[in-house]
Amino acid sequence: MNEGTTLTPAAPRASSYVLQQVVRAFSANATSWVGLVTFLFVVALALLAPLISPYDPLEQDILARLQGPSAAHWFGTDSFGRDILSRLLWGARLSLVISTVSILAAMLIGGIIGIVSGYVGGRFDMVVMQAMDVLLSFPSLIMGLMVVAMLGASMGNLMIAIALTAIAPFARIARAPTILVKERDYIEACRALGYSDLRIMTIHILPNIVAEILVMGSLWLATAIRIEASLSFIGLGVRPPTPTWGGMIREGFENILDSASLSIFPSLAILLVVFSLNMLGDGLRDAIDPKLRGGER
Repeated sequence: MNEGTTLTPAAPRASSYVLQQVVRAFSANATSWVGLVTFLFVVALALLAPLISPYDPLEQDILARLQGPSAAHWFGTDSFGRDILSRLLWGARLSLVISTVSILAAMLIGGIIGIVSGYVGGRFDMVVMQAMDVLLSFPSLIMGLMVVAMLGASMGNLMIAIALTAIAPFARIARAPTILVKERDYIEACRALGYSDLRIMTIHILPNIVAEILVMGSLWLATAIRIEASLSFIGLGVRPPTPTWGGMIREGFENILDSASLSIFPSLAILLVVFSLNMLGDGLRDAIDPKLRGGER
């Protein structure tokens, strides 16, 4: 009985251990801090867009169309005379909301599928993973394109499309450690004590695999931003005149000879966010992978 009573605080200890390893890995890898600070800076700009954007992102001024960077318009104006900087800030809000909600949904659904499949095992696991393999056989952009084309272009459908592309990878990343964790002695002790399968999966298995899911989440957040921008670029994203980074790049591509800044600045914004998330993901990966930390525990 004494062995069973020590199982309850396992989750807090696991969470504290993961946090300590994250701080240690970030301290050893300066680029991880650069990625974190850069991403938080972009998030802050997006949240403060209503306060710091110099113009209404939808306000048109035909007389000022296709102007280059100036004191009045730091990043220039588009073909309708709208301020590019203001549209970048508001577009960041939309891109981050769409990608974050999509990946959180994929983490939740894919994580549940992976944990249940790995824990139950047997034929159920085989059937579920074969279904995930079918989803993985489609490139993420093609899958998103198919879903949006069938459901129609809207913000909600865009989230559904991106989430569907990411469910299978999250299911895979959650299943593998679940299979390892469920064979450990303390899980057998939980079964001997009569704990329900739901309690074992949520309290004793999930805290031990959540780090891998979070690392995948940070990397797939960058992928989600790219997918959203790509779908918006081909006209299957949020409908104009709502500002999106992909839509701005498309408009800039159509006017590339008249004003290159139309596509340059949103492209740089996507590059900055994706690069920062990749550096952040590398730091998180270093924190949870003992091989990358020189085998230490």
